[in-house]
Amino acid sequence: MLKPLAIALLALGSPAFADTRVPASQAEIQLGFVPVVKAVTPAVVNIYARRVIEGRASPFADDPFFGQLFQNFGAQRPRVENSLGSGVILGSDGIVVSNYHVVGQATDIRVVLNDRREFDARVLLADEESDLAILKVDAGDLPALTLRDSESVEVGELALAVGNPFGVGQTVSSGIVSGLARSGTVTGNTRGYFIQTDAPINPGNSGGALVDTNGRLIGINTSILSRSGGSNGIGFAIPATLVGQFVQQARAGETVFQRPWAGVSGQPVTYDMAEGLGLRRAGGLILSDMHEASPFGAAGLAPGDVILAVGGREVNNPAEMIYRMTIAGLGTDLAVTALQGGERREIAVPMRPAPDSPPRATLTTGARAAVPGVTLSTINPAVMAEYDLPLTLSGVLVEDPGDIGARAGLRAGDVLRGINGAAVTDSASASAALEAARGRLALDVQRGQRRLTMRFRL
Repeated sequence: MLKPLAIALLALGSPAFADTRVPASQAEIQLGFVPVVKAVTPAVVNIYARRVIEGRASPFADDPFFGQLFQNFGAQRPRVENSLGSGVILGSDGIVVSNYHVVGQATDIRVVLNDRREFDARVLLADEESDLAILKVDAGDLPALTLRDSESVEVGELALAVGNPFGVGQTVSSGIVSGLARSGTVTGNTRGYFIQTDAPINPGNSGGALVDTNGRLIGINTSILSRSGGSNGIGFAIPATLVGQFVQQARAGETVFQRPWAGVSGQPVTYDMAEGLGLRRAGGLILSDMHEASPFGAAGLAPGDVILAVGGREVNNPAEMIYRMTIAGLGTDLAVTALQGGERREIAVPMRPAPDSPPRATLTTGARAAVPGVTLSTINPAVMAEYDLPLTLSGVLVEDPGDIGARAGLRAGDVLRGINGAAVTDSASASAALEAARGRLALDVQRGQRRLTMRFRL
C-alpha cells in the first residue's frame, strides 16, 4: 500500500506546476519527491561558521599588589567556537538566508553549495529576535528558490525539510504542515510567529529550507521542541513572507532590521470580557496602554478599544499583531479593524519605525564620575522598542554598566529614575549628576518590575 506522502506530488515539469493536485498517472506516483528534490537541493547550502570567544581576564589583573602574584590566575584564553548549519539561496546574485544563531556573531563564514563549490560569505543584516541573517557571497548565476506567500499555507499541506542534520551532508525529510501561527513556543531569544511541521528537523538543519510540493520556499527551519535534542515531530520554521521583508531591507542597504512600531500594549479578549464588550465570541486585542507618539493613536484609537483584525486577518494576541505589521512592511498603510464605542471601524494605520526622538544621546560616563565607564541612553520610543521596555517608562537606560558599575551591582537594561533624590530624564543630566556626586551616592533603579535603591559611600 502506498504511503500518503508518496501520492500527492506533482512533477515540476508538468503544465499544472502552480496547482496542488494528486498524481494523474502511475509514472507520477513512482516519481515521488524526485522532481521537487532535484529542483530544490541546488539552492540549499551548508554553512560553516567560526567565531572567537574572548578570554576572561584574571580577577586580580587590576590590583597593584596581587596582580603580580596571581598574574594568570583565573584567566581564560580566547577560544574558537565552530557552528554548522544550513542556508538557502534566494537570489542568483548571491543572497543567502540562514539563522542568526548559526552566523549572527561569526567572524569567518564559509558557504558550500550542493555541487561542492565553496565561497566566503559576509553578513548583510542579522536580527537575533527573529533568528534570521542575510548573507552575501560574491558569485553570480546561482540557483535560487522562489518565495511563496506563507499566508496561503494551510495545515495539512505536504512539506519537505532540506538541510545538513548532524553534519552528515545534505538530507531531505518529509512531513506535513501541522500548525500555523505558533508563537511563544520556541525557546531562546527568538520571539515571533512560526510554521509548525512534523518533517524531521535536527541540529544542523537550522537555516535550511521548508518547501512545498512545488519547490517554493514556505519557511526557514529554525528550531525543534525536544527534551532529548532530537526531532520529536515538532519543528518550527520562520514564514517565508517575513523572510522576504529581511531580503528586501538587506538589498536596500539596511544593516539592522527595521520593524513597524505600534506604540501600544494590550491583552487578548477572553470569553468573560467578550460579553461586556458586545462581542459574540472571544477574540481580538484590547488596548491597555498607548504611547503619545503611537501611530494607532494618531489614527484615532485609544486605550479600551479592541483591535479585531490587521491586514484583513483576525488577531488574538500582541505577537500576531506585530507579525502582521512586520510583513506589511514599512511605508505602507495597514488596514485595521477595530471596535470603538461598540461600533466597528475600518482605519488605516501608517507603518513606520519607532521614532528616535527625543535623541537617545548615548554617552559613557567619564573618569571623574562616581561610577565611571557606564554607557547611558535617554529612553525614547526607539529605545523602548529595542529593549522591550514599558510604554509608560521614562528615565535613562543603562546599556553597559562597565567594569566598576557591574561590580557595584548595575546591570545592562537597568533604568535610572533618580540620582541622589533628583529625577533624571536624559543621559546628559544623569552623567552630570554622577560627576557632581560627593560623599554618597543613591541610585533609584528600575529593574524589570522591581524598584530598588542602591546606596554607596564615595
